[in-house]
Amino acid sequence: MHPAHTRRLLKEIQDYHNEPSEHEGFKDLRPRDDDTITSWQVVIVGPRDTGYEGGQFQVTIEVPSGYPLQPPQFRFITPICHPNVHFHTGEICLDILKTAWSPAWTLQTVCLAIHLLLSSPEPTSPLNCDAAALLRSGDLLGYQSLVRMYTQLYAQQGVTSNYQG
Repeated sequence: MHPAHTRRLLKEIQDYHNEPSEHEGFKDLRPRDDDTITSWQVVIVGPRDTGYEGGQFQVTIEVPSGYPLQPPQFRFITPICHPNVHFHTGEICLDILKTAWSPAWTLQTVCLAIHLLLSSPEPTSPLNCDAAALLRSGDLLGYQSLVRMYTQLYAQQGVTSNYQG
């Protein structure tokens, strides 16, 4: 008999493959290998009309044994310039991954929330203070230029640069 988190993850894999039209903001959500179902990966697609457009951002997902009662840990592997993502570690500041977690969330819905976060950063709770400062000061052109530069450097044309450290 499978533990509850394993059964839930197997159902999420099945649901993902049965609903291909519903994942517009991400692709390739799957376990990283056949040996464990608790380590996943996904590619978040840069939203249109943002500096992330055209980018493909690799994200790892670690699912705790307490899932779905405990939140999974999502981390960007592809470097990304975003106020709510730590540039050096890829850590994501998103309330549903911390205090607002609910077992109703799935890995797919969190992927959609991260995709939405790219379009709607929250500069008042930053992990990247430089990006947040540009937004808080109203320098949208500077912010978009910085985001576009990092997206072109790390997330386009099959670039797979990973965080170091």
